[in-house]
Amino acid sequence: MKYENLFKKGKIGKLEIKNRIVMPAMGTSLATSTGEASDEIIKYYEERAKGGCGLIITEITRIDNETGIGTPNQLCATDAYQVPRLEKLARAIHRHDSKIFLQLHHPGRQSHGELIGGKQIVAPSSITCKTIGEEPRELTIKEVAELVKKFIKGAKIAQMSGIDGVELHAAHGYLIGQFISPLTNIRTDKYGGDFKRRMNFITEIILGIKRVCGKDFPISVRIDGDEFVEGGLTLEESVKACVYLESIGVDAINVSSGTYESGVTIIEPISYPQGWKRHLAQTIKDSINIPVIACDVIRKPDFAEKLIEERNVDFVAIGRGLLADAEWGKKAKERREKEIRPCISCLYCIEQLSKGSCTKCAVNPRMGRELEYNKIEKNGEGRLVVVIGGGPAGMEAARISALKGFKVILFEKKDVLGGSVYLGSKPPLKEKLNWLLDNMEYQIKELGVEIRLNTSPTIKDLEELNPYAVFLATGAESIVPNIPGINKENVYTVIDVLEEKIKISNSNVVVIGSGLTGLETAEYIADKGNKVTVIEMLDKIGGDAYASNLYDVTSRLKKYGVEFLTSTKLIGIEDENIKVESTINGEVSTIKADNVILSLGVRSRRELLDELEEHFSIVKVVGDTYKPGRIANAIHTGFEKAYVLE
Repeated sequence: MKYENLFKKGKIGKLEIKNRIVMPAMGTSLATSTGEASDEIIKYYEERAKGGCGLIITEITRIDNETGIGTPNQLCATDAYQVPRLEKLARAIHRHDSKIFLQLHHPGRQSHGELIGGKQIVAPSSITCKTIGEEPRELTIKEVAELVKKFIKGAKIAQMSGIDGVELHAAHGYLIGQFISPLTNIRTDKYGGDFKRRMNFITEIILGIKRVCGKDFPISVRIDGDEFVEGGLTLEESVKACVYLESIGVDAINVSSGTYESGVTIIEPISYPQGWKRHLAQTIKDSINIPVIACDVIRKPDFAEKLIEERNVDFVAIGRGLLADAEWGKKAKERREKEIRPCISCLYCIEQLSKGSCTKCAVNPRMGRELEYNKIEKNGEGRLVVVIGGGPAGMEAARISALKGFKVILFEKKDVLGGSVYLGSKPPLKEKLNWLLDNMEYQIKELGVEIRLNTSPTIKDLEELNPYAVFLATGAESIVPNIPGINKENVYTVIDVLEEKIKISNSNVVVIGSGLTGLETAEYIADKGNKVTVIEMLDKIGGDAYASNLYDVTSRLKKYGVEFLTSTKLIGIEDENIKVESTINGEVSTIKADNVILSLGVRSRRELLDELEEHFSIVKVVGDTYKPGRIANAIHTGFEKAYVLE
């Protein structure tokens, strides 16, 4: 077997796990409004078990309805009526020879009053999380004791449901972690102060679970190897905590990192490489004898195998990789690695959850919708489908059409597939986008899709082919405003730059527009030795970019010395300068600019649409051609419109 260590059986306590692949807890908000396991969440987890995962740890599971709500439709272990649906979930996992733990959770100060009926959020000490911005109320000793009982009750509900074990979420700045961390626990009673007293809360929970559920009922603790915040839990203190936890009967340690205040270290943006924090798990594993699970931005099976082989971990937590491809484990075992749809660390999943929606995956439209898209109907009968455009929307439409049994021809006017995503892979640290494009191209080739590069078909060409259906996926083009000097030779779009139609070096470059595309292009230009200024008409940089992605790129831009000017509107371009106007006071000024790069958004390229609809009965518009958006929009529309093709 190629991945001998990855597919070797393992044990947590006395519980045998069929392999070393763990799906760690990731919030989904797919449960019912009463906290029961919905058909949707059961199907979601079952697909990961069926896809080769040895141990599944559920999303953050609520143990307290008064102050402990993490997401609106959150899985719960608070009442006996939830047992039957949890039991159904356990059966669904067990029929694929996988095991399941319930992760017991309370957010503490990392919550919002609006989630708990307008009440004040609670914490070990009245210290505000900078990210949340709401001052918490310090829990009384009586309230802490009640929460201990609720964690124990949650574990008993899990056991009654046939769940194989529980995990206590003591990481990411949540309540248990808040008690352990010296930053968030400055109490002076039995639950705070020195190390031993800061461990009392979790100690009482663990001993209580062992007493009520038996010593052989497995308990894993998810803990931060480092909180990455000043004054917070360090690796040295985490090792001390893990040694102690082993001594009181914990069966496994699941190593993570970060709190909401250091969020990019919890759910990392695209720039973070595989294994960037492996030293955390290694140091902890060297100090204890119970199994260590760790999430280290693991994306590829060979890297997962390496971590186990080098005794860095005992079990690998794949995380977002299992959102992107439920069959990650099965494909690895069958040596079909090229078929694994890779996670690109775009953070679309957590962004959707933070907006109050359920989790979604940019590259996997079925994630969380497995019941809705349960079966691809083989109804193509060899009929011809033409796809115009080889970006992610076009490739996904081609893939699904081919799976449905249609014969597919894909036209791409350039000499390479990938569209705007291919261009998006050009800035520094964006190589994961190439992983995605390689996967998509490989899949459509394996399915027999005929790819015609450097080709833009005419209506006549298409009429000769006589397709049953046509997908229009021609993407979008840059918006160019009508202002004085816009046609000068030193004015370019981000597409011009990323297509390398021009080469800029040792120049003063001004980028107009601070969306992620503009910022990433600014980094691309700055990396080549140019002095870069970013101009933004609004009063803040980044527009609607997700905070972690924005922080990730702007922190690097600052190191390059990139200057940001907000509330500033471009009103004219000269040979070596641009004229700008303050949107605050109307003051006009001049900025030196050898080159000007426009990043002002895009508009759909739909020139062919009217003619296509005139000549063909079935025309489907996907991706940026349908509506300018991100990778998720492209892949989801390509998938959905091909899925319903009959």
